[in-house]
Amino acid sequence: MNAESAAGPRSIQPGAPVVIAHRGVPGHRLEHTRPSYELAIALGADFIEPDVVATRDGHLVVRHENEIGHTTDVADHREFADRRTTKIIDGVAFSGWFTEDFTLGELKTLRVRERLPQLRPQNLRLAGRETICTFAEVVEIARRANESELDYSVGVYVETKHPTYFRGLGLDLDDLLLAELTRLGLDVEHPDVPVVIQSMETQNLRGLSTRTAAPLVQLLDRAGAPYDLVAAGDPRSYADLVTTVGVAEIATYAQGIGPNKSLVVGRDLEHRLVGETGLVDLAHEHGLFVHVWTMRDENNFLPADFREGTSRAAHGDARGEYLRFFAAGVDGVFSDFTQSAVAARAAWQG
Repeated sequence: MNAESAAGPRSIQPGAPVVIAHRGVPGHRLEHTRPSYELAIALGADFIEPDVVATRDGHLVVRHENEIGHTTDVADHREFADRRTTKIIDGVAFSGWFTEDFTLGELKTLRVRERLPQLRPQNLRLAGRETICTFAEVVEIARRANESELDYSVGVYVETKHPTYFRGLGLDLDDLLLAELTRLGLDVEHPDVPVVIQSMETQNLRGLSTRTAAPLVQLLDRAGAPYDLVAAGDPRSYADLVTTVGVAEIATYAQGIGPNKSLVVGRDLEHRLVGETGLVDLAHEHGLFVHVWTMRDENNFLPADFREGTSRAAHGDARGEYLRFFAAGVDGVFSDFTQSAVAARAAWQG
């Protein structure tokens, strides 16, 4: 399945890159909240993107990570003070509060706050207003949009976070996700809410490839290795997965790749964009679509040649970066600023 068919009927030109609202529109609303997803749809996103982790009682909730001390007010809840702990997740020690130690009911008593306060101070005023969303609630946001007068179908582009870790706790994210898709009536060939499933790991996607008709996307980082391979003693890294052999292997179980954008257009030591790496052409040769992550407007995240001013939080020439990646042939972009992505796509089409 290509990016066009995964997105449902489109009003834009055939072959135009899809826009994936990365956690909603976190540049203007708190990430992974209802207002963030609703704004993304209003601004023209093709997909809204939730990251899912599990609760102690087996529900899927939407958070960037299972550690929630940085994105909620859990530290202010004295009744949960004894839940603070340190855990090893994907080989790294983290201290804080973790979703798998709470029931859904307990998590719903918390309120969300900005994850990047120094870069997005405009969102500080929004703290305390929104609760943690469940995966089902995000699907319902898309479903209601599709029941309106949109001329295309908004999809849900879900990432399972730390599947090996959660499986070790007896909380298999794949099983939980497929069960939820069945409960929501989305386990059919043409669901009313198109679903794409993505992961930084490999073995869970291999397993899902025989269990669901949803397109699967192998996420790829510029360094490190999928943790399932590390845990299994497999020496391969993400660098191995973007070789000809690696991409061919991905094509046996996935329909697309989601590379870190530096894997598509490289950067020099001064963080300026240099030439294309050839990954897009290689992926297309193997029938895979390419959706790059993550496009953001702030100077902190832009290549040096697209930054404006000296402030890390100031917005630079994001449109210029989008156009560079559209020229490289990507099929879609994950973006924290839906309006910027949609405007750049319109300029590209024009």
